[in-house]
Amino acid sequence: MTQKRIAVYPGSFDPITCGHLDIVERGLEVFDEIVVAVANNVGKKGLFSIDERITLIREATAGFSGVRVDTFDGLLVDYVIAQGARVILRGLRAVSDFEYEFQIAQMNNKLHREIETLFMMTSVPYGYLSSSLVKEVASLGGQVDSLVPPPVHKALLEKFSHR
Repeated sequence: MTQKRIAVYPGSFDPITCGHLDIVERGLEVFDEIVVAVANNVGKKGLFSIDERITLIREATAGFSGVRVDTFDGLLVDYVIAQGARVILRGLRAVSDFEYEFQIAQMNNKLHREIETLFMMTSVPYGYLSSSLVKEVASLGGQVDSLVPPPVHKALLEKFSHR
């Protein structure tokens, strides 16, 4: 019996965007299972709580087979090993992303040599898209419905309806 190919796709996902979902969908062509792992960074205040993010990601990925949603704190490489995975999946939009991600990948490999990082280039329509940009546009009343899955769009409208 062959071992299941599992990748961990970590991030803050505050909120998950269509660009993130593109990486998940394409990643499932390479891996049997993808764990979308929401980083619990206590030093970083997000728009959505960890629980809200997990719920939104589960709703947004409900149509995908082979996706699991979880949260973690501590070292990513320790979490990856605990999940039975050996690959960290990361999306890249631009050269500036690569410089930062390359440093993180090198450190992760230094900590655990058996962990590999797979960089997947974002699809062209999402090359500019980030959670931060989505939040900023949504907070100013701009249209983001084509940039995020429907459950996230609804949640953004609710978050910013009071402002």
